[in-house]
Amino acid sequence: MLAAFEGWNDAGEAASTAARYVRDHFVADEVGTIEAEDFFDFTVARPFVRLVDGQRIIEWPATTVYVASLPDATHDLVVLVGHEPQLRWRTFADHVASVARRVGAHHVVTLGALLADVPHTRPVQVFGSTDNTDLADRLGLMPSEYQGPTGIVGVLGARLRESGLSTASLWASVPAYVSSAPSPKAALALVEKVSVVLGVPLPSTDLEIASAAYERQISDLVAEDERTAEFVEELETHYDSQDAQDEFIEDAYIGADSTDVASISDDPESLVAEVEDFLRNNPGRS
Repeated sequence: MLAAFEGWNDAGEAASTAARYVRDHFVADEVGTIEAEDFFDFTVARPFVRLVDGQRIIEWPATTVYVASLPDATHDLVVLVGHEPQLRWRTFADHVASVARRVGAHHVVTLGALLADVPHTRPVQVFGSTDNTDLADRLGLMPSEYQGPTGIVGVLGARLRESGLSTASLWASVPAYVSSAPSPKAALALVEKVSVVLGVPLPSTDLEIASAAYERQISDLVAEDERTAEFVEELETHYDSQDAQDEFIEDAYIGADSTDVASISDDPESLVAEVEDFLRNNPGRS
């Protein structure tokens, strides 16, 4: 079973994008939902109104379960995608554990993405943990030493382990200076790891093209601000000169703000807004 949640655990929308990419590749069928009523504050996660054939339809934030058959594999794939709930996390985690047991999942992989002081021009660092030694060796996971506030992914992983399920958690790093811009590059890094977990090749041409465009677009915008360009160069030098594992673990953090990031430009919020707006409105530009 593969699980990802939009929200605090999903910097650059990388985790949810990766989960949906895998789901769509295998043309998974929806088989159920965890209803939102008990787990969401609708003044925070508001429902959407959409017009369908002239009728107004309310779409509630829900966690949806999909199932797909994998070619040439001895197992199927269950994908669980939703929004991070605001309420009753323990009960929510119990529901997810119940879903895992009902579908007969023998292994659960959670995906996440966090902000870090890493340059967009370098390979995406993916780290995590698993209680499966063979899988850890195949993935080449870098263990996290993070201690601090956690999201639903951390809570869910702990609850699943308590339930006796085999688990793995994969996290991708997203440059903090483009904090909420969609990151296909981080999503691609997660998809590549998921492919190893599944033991099934996952073509990722679309994500590769989007990743290349993402890197070029950010580079073009960063180059327009001298102080930001200098900051990114410092990140690149630091990245290249340090052991990748130690560097990432020491510098990684979860959150939307950083005093280092705030000092890279006279108007950093304007730069971030410009990058995010550009990437959202020009997803296919090469």
